[in-house]
Amino acid sequence: MTSNSQKIWFITGSSRGFGRVWAEAALERGDMVAATARSKEQISELSSKYGDNVLTLELDVTRPEQVKAAIAQAHSHFGKLDIVLNNAGYSLVGTVEEATLEEVRALYETNIMGTISVIQAAFPYLRQQGSGHILGVSSGLGHVTVPLIGYYCSSKWAFEAIHESLAGEVKSFGIKVTIIEPGAYATEFGSPQSLRMSTPMDIYGDVRSQVIQRLQTMERGDPNATPEAIFSIVDTDQPPLRFILGSQNLEWLRGAYAERLATWEAWSAVSNAAQGNV
Repeated sequence: MTSNSQKIWFITGSSRGFGRVWAEAALERGDMVAATARSKEQISELSSKYGDNVLTLELDVTRPEQVKAAIAQAHSHFGKLDIVLNNAGYSLVGTVEEATLEEVRALYETNIMGTISVIQAAFPYLRQQGSGHILGVSSGLGHVTVPLIGYYCSSKWAFEAIHESLAGEVKSFGIKVTIIEPGAYATEFGSPQSLRMSTPMDIYGDVRSQVIQRLQTMERGDPNATPEAIFSIVDTDQPPLRFILGSQNLEWLRGAYAERLATWEAWSAVSNAAQGNV
């Protein structure tokens, strides 16, 4: 059973990539959107194109007070928030040894702490409504890793765990949670605005070349083909906790989990012996 009535969205990272595509698609179908970006100028044309159906807000998710103010303004403006879509984030390219602690902290400030700030700011309103849907944009890399972007992968593993716990905590309030897990898409995710580079060390030159070549030759999906999938998720009464976006991830994840299960099974006798005599 689905509901296709007009919905009100709050979207972080609306200036480019999936955030921009989904914000415009939602507006095109007649929904209302609070679109946010670090620079309001980057999304100013949405106002002239969609009028009162859109509220553009400047938002840096690493500033908790600004997050609270933006959520409050969006709720006051529209009177309700149906969908809170955490899309803001970026990747850090660097091996575990290369990346500085400052670079890793900054990554987590946006990808994790910023996400938490949005969720915590929105929840009093959603709980009072007795409804709402949290969408979090993760990645297939929330289950597997690739060398050179291990810290980005780790932020998505944390992202997955937070949202899975959240789903169990808020179900009784009538609030839904879905983790969107895209594969590779032809978005601006590899642009300087969405990518940070650690200072490279020559010793990792070979692995760097291999990974970059692999990433550059991956088949990339069309982000403009994705809105209907997202609408299917937000319009259903029983959305999935996890949703793979695109055709690439499932086969990869099958292999990864099959390998993990095989390893756990192979070592199960040793594991069981470590339980001790209870």
